[in-house]
Amino acid sequence: MRTAPDNAPSTAPHSVPDIKRFTIVTGHYGCGKTNLSISLALDLTARYSQVTLVDLDVVNPYFRSSDYTAMLERHGVRVIAPTFAGTTLDTPVLSPAIASAFQSEGAVIFDVGGDDVGATALGRYSKDFAPLDYDLLYVVNRYRSLTTTAEDAAALLAEIEGASHLKATGVVNNSHLRGETTAATVLDSVEFARETARLLNLPLRFTTVPIAIAAEFAATGSSAGQDSASFIENAYPVQIHVRTPWEDPSEVDEEVS
Repeated sequence: MRTAPDNAPSTAPHSVPDIKRFTIVTGHYGCGKTNLSISLALDLTARYSQVTLVDLDVVNPYFRSSDYTAMLERHGVRVIAPTFAGTTLDTPVLSPAIASAFQSEGAVIFDVGGDDVGATALGRYSKDFAPLDYDLLYVVNRYRSLTTTAEDAAALLAEIEGASHLKATGVVNNSHLRGETTAATVLDSVEFARETARLLNLPLRFTTVPIAIAAEFAATGSSAGQDSASFIENAYPVQIHVRTPWEDPSEVDEEVS
C-alpha cells in the first residue's frame, strides 16, 4: 500500500471545477484518473460539509484511491473501498456500502477502473445514477499508449459507455508525463483534447496543471503574450498525490496554504 505524506493535500487553495454533486471519473488505464479523483475530493471539502470518494476500481491492483484512505479521512473525505482493497489479494469485490453513497447529502466522487472491463463494475449502478443529475468525466492523456490520437481516445469512450450503460457529460484533459511534466507538456496536449471533445460532441470541461509547474506554466503564457486564462481554458491546478513505490516521497507536491 502507498501512503501520502501529511503535507500532501491542500484545502482548496484554488477554484474547484464546476462539476455535479455526483461525479464519475473514468478513462483509459494510466490516464491519471485516480489522482484526479483524490484532488477533486479534497478540494470539494471546501464546498460541501460531506465528501465521499468511492473506489470502484476493481481492475488495477497498483493505483487505487483507497490506498490513500488514511490521508483522505484525515482531511474529511469518507472513503468507500472494494473489499480487500489495499491488501495482497487481487480479487476485490464491491462493497455493499456503495449503495449508501447515493443517499449522501454531500458530494460523491466515483473513481472507476479503466476501459470497458473496469466500467462493468460501474454498470451495476446504472439504475442508481439514472434519476440523478450526474457528471461522467472522461479523462484523456495524450501521452498514454492506445490514446495518443484523438481518434483512438474517442473510440475508447464508446467501450466505456457500453459497459457502464451511462453517457459521458464531458472530457477532461489530464495529459502528463509524471515527474517530467512541463508547461510545454500540458500546452502541447490541448489541441489533442479539444479534438477528442469535438469528435465526441462533448465539452472539454477542464485541463489539469500540476501545481509544481504552476509558475513555469504562467511564465510560458506570459512569454507568448497571453495570460493563463486565455491560452488554456478552465485550467485546474492539481497536486500529485499518487506516486509509484519507487518515487521519492519528497517529489510529491508540497501543500499549498
